[in-house]
Amino acid sequence: MHIILVSDRLATARSITLTWRHAILFAGALFSSVLVLSSLFSYVTVRHAAEIRLPFLQDLLRAMNAEETQRSKDFVRENLNAMAVKLGEMQAQLMRLDTIGERLAGMAGVKPQELKAFESKSDGRGGPLVLPEAMSPTELQRAVDALAHQVEAKSDAISMIESRMLEDRIRKSLLPTSLPVEAQWNASSYGWRVDPFTGERALHEGVDFVATPGTAIHAAAAGVVISAERHPDYGNLVEIDHGKDLTTRYAHTSRILVKVGQLVKRGQKIAEVGSTGRSTGPHLHFEVRIHGLAQNPDRFLRMAQATQRPVAQHN
Repeated sequence: MHIILVSDRLATARSITLTWRHAILFAGALFSSVLVLSSLFSYVTVRHAAEIRLPFLQDLLRAMNAEETQRSKDFVRENLNAMAVKLGEMQAQLMRLDTIGERLAGMAGVKPQELKAFESKSDGRGGPLVLPEAMSPTELQRAVDALAHQVEAKSDAISMIESRMLEDRIRKSLLPTSLPVEAQWNASSYGWRVDPFTGERALHEGVDFVATPGTAIHAAAAGVVISAERHPDYGNLVEIDHGKDLTTRYAHTSRILVKVGQLVKRGQKIAEVGSTGRSTGPHLHFEVRIHGLAQNPDRFLRMAQATQRPVAQHN
């Protein structure tokens, strides 16, 4: 491209030749100028706008943060109040648990002094409600910790009562306080009597239950069979060891249903009534021995009769 320059100052006209390179440089310079001017305009505009709108934005953000903080506080307060109400309910349940524990202690024969060893505080509390205030998180945590300590103490106390009742239950299960035969035992009582075979005065070391042959004979208490054999005087004899040198004997049976070393439960059928050995007719000869010495079974059987009679009426 040729450009001719004409001027009054020039004696002759001048000619300028423009190539593509000149055109590209001109376009670049023009683009750079536009970009610089646009950036400068944007900077000035944003700066003035920020100076104008920044306080408004700060107030808006401050209000939003305050509202969110208040919502969080209200949520925490509501949860604390709900937890405080639940804590009160648990404390009331703990008081009812105290009452039940005292009743169980009385049934188990536990002395009040033994229960106080598990209690940190046993004083009474009460009074009118004046200006109730919501609990703080620290106060609530302290109350929960105190309640947990009380629950642990009550748990230990009830465990002790349960253990005592279990021991008493085991002890009673090992005493011959269950009737071996559903019949009266006044046919021949414990003590001195006239022997039916010799007609002479002799010691009768047990009591006799008169019953028909084949009547079930039950263990008077739980224990281990230590004898199940034929005896010249007792006939078919079953002897059970109940621990602590306490044994019971069941004599003159027609049939033995247990073996030596067998563990039997209270009330379990162990034999049947018969008339074997030194006997004048079908009956059960029942003995209670401590350290091998015969005891009067009457006191145990009276207890058994007293406990079994209400059950029979209920059924």
